[in-house]
Amino acid sequence: MKRIGILINPIAGLGGSVALKGSDGADILQKARALGALPQSAQRARATLAQLAPYRSEVAFLTYGGAMGEQLLTELGFAPIVVGTPHTPTRAADTKNAARALRDAGAELLLFAGGDGTARDICEAVGQSILVLGIPAGVKMHSSVYALNPLSAGLAAAEYIQGKAAGRRSAEVMDIDEAQFRNGQVRARLYGSMDIPALSGHMQSAKSPNAPEEDEMLGMAGYIVNGMRPGELYFLGPGSTTFAIKADLGIAGTLLGIDVVRDGAPVLFDATEPQLWALLQEAKASAHIVVTLIGGQGLLFGRGNQQFSPRVLRHVGRSSIQVVATRGKLRALEGRPMMVDTGDSELDAALCGYMDIVVDYEQTVFYKVADR
Repeated sequence: MKRIGILINPIAGLGGSVALKGSDGADILQKARALGALPQSAQRARATLAQLAPYRSEVAFLTYGGAMGEQLLTELGFAPIVVGTPHTPTRAADTKNAARALRDAGAELLLFAGGDGTARDICEAVGQSILVLGIPAGVKMHSSVYALNPLSAGLAAAEYIQGKAAGRRSAEVMDIDEAQFRNGQVRARLYGSMDIPALSGHMQSAKSPNAPEEDEMLGMAGYIVNGMRPGELYFLGPGSTTFAIKADLGIAGTLLGIDVVRDGAPVLFDATEPQLWALLQEAKASAHIVVTLIGGQGLLFGRGNQQFSPRVLRHVGRSSIQVVATRGKLRALEGRPMMVDTGDSELDAALCGYMDIVVDYEQTVFYKVADR
């Protein structure tokens, strides 16, 4: 009987919707809760575990106590073997202790829900001594130990149970300095590697830096700005590509946050999800989202821009989403589609299909969006 370890970091992703760029540190968690942030990791793990329900009697599922796995598995009808109990509230030490305990209890695969901080803690605790598979549930997920989305994580785990994995392969564990990140500086660092099952089509790539293509970015920015309609709201997403639009407008935009403009003037800087929703409720005019994809990964929604929640995206509508990217970003995907992972499977399906991607002034590329 195979033995699968389940580990959920219950605080992962808490700071995303409220524009805190992460969830590391007790002060950030306190601030996130004060701003109305709600836990996301258990809900995302639920979508993964639904794919494993057929194997409840064939596989021994090991987990950690309470919100770190026991509660959700029991609720879903599993009979988990609990190997330890976390603190309340949980902390990084609990993630490390849980990873070690699950490995020592004989888990062959550690299926965990979290973000880059979670992956870093697990890597520190167990290194490459156990196979791992990440369920993306954090704010920033640069590491390639994560599946494309929770459904892909479940499908990959199911294939592993079925014996379809062709061995194992090494995957990078990346993390960034969140304090610098909140100040608009991305300082990513390779912290190590962990082994994942060798399964094709389910895992995301590591985030890759993009060489600046200044002429294209200037042309793209000018095209977007010249096309802005009077009186209408524009939600400008994070990233250096969209920052070129903010620079063209002459505003002191937020490199890694969502800024709102109307008639060329700033309405709100570094907006949270509740603030975006409030603007949509108050506005009498249309609203637009301008967003770029993550280099190397191709994620359009669900990585670093969780302020664009399902309700915000539905209200704005697919036809009012403008995607901008340099040709280099698209070439780096090597023909793979752009991805969406909003946490709402129906919305993800609605966002799929082909979109016009603005790559330069009056120049667009027709490119596919997929959910897995």
